[in-house]
Amino acid sequence: MLSRHRELKMNIECKNVTLGYENRIVAKNVNFSINQGDYLCIVGENGTGKSTLIKTLLGLISPLQGKISINAEKSKKGIGYLPQQTQAQRDFPASVWEVVLSGVLNTRHKSPFYSKEDKKEAMVNLEKLGIAHLKKHCYRELSGGQQQRLCIARALAVEPDVLLMDEPFGALDAVTRARLQDLVRELWTRDEKKKTVFFVTHDVDEALLLANRILVLGQSPSHIIYDVKITEELHPTRDTLFENIDMMKLRITLINQINKDVTTHI
Repeated sequence: MLSRHRELKMNIECKNVTLGYENRIVAKNVNFSINQGDYLCIVGENGTGKSTLIKTLLGLISPLQGKISINAEKSKKGIGYLPQQTQAQRDFPASVWEVVLSGVLNTRHKSPFYSKEDKKEAMVNLEKLGIAHLKKHCYRELSGGQQQRLCIARALAVEPDVLLMDEPFGALDAVTRARLQDLVRELWTRDEKKKTVFFVTHDVDEALLLANRILVLGQSPSHIIYDVKITEELHPTRDTLFENIDMMKLRITLINQINKDVTTHI
């Protein structure tokens, strides 16, 4: 069951959720709640149901059991989605400008016409992501990093309360990935009304750099095996990640949790 409410104190809640396809159970008895403005990373090995959970939060599939609640101010219109880079659409409209506006058209209203506010917001997001100068370029003319910047701009165009991100930087080179990680974290940090971010990754270091809370999914049929919050005072930067003793201890703990769980299922 997927329900949505207007109160924004808690944005996402999963209660005794079981996920799966046909006769295969992917995740079982998943329980967690996410407060408004949290930047949560969910970490796990391939096959632990991370992407399935994202699809369920998007309403694309229904849980086999349990309940998922999403408190987004504008219902589905308040949810932005950034897929894996390799899943980025190849049939996007001709120009970068049309890609961003298509996000508005698909989620904010039924009218085929854009308002001045729509166009202003689209340009603001292109400028935030540093690709306004590519406004007239085709999607396929862009580099991988530019394509993901565009996908972020498109997700932000709907002014979401909740932003779902499914390993969005996994297929990028290390330098581009680092730049986009820093950019997304910066956009979230300086936003006066912080979006609730649900970020899927299998990279522990990425989670430590981005999140203020990390959940670890165990092996399939998976459930939450570890849950930790990181205060802003302790949150590392890219320069201090491997110098911060507390973060290094947490890094080791997260890796050990994953490895221990893998070992018990071999």
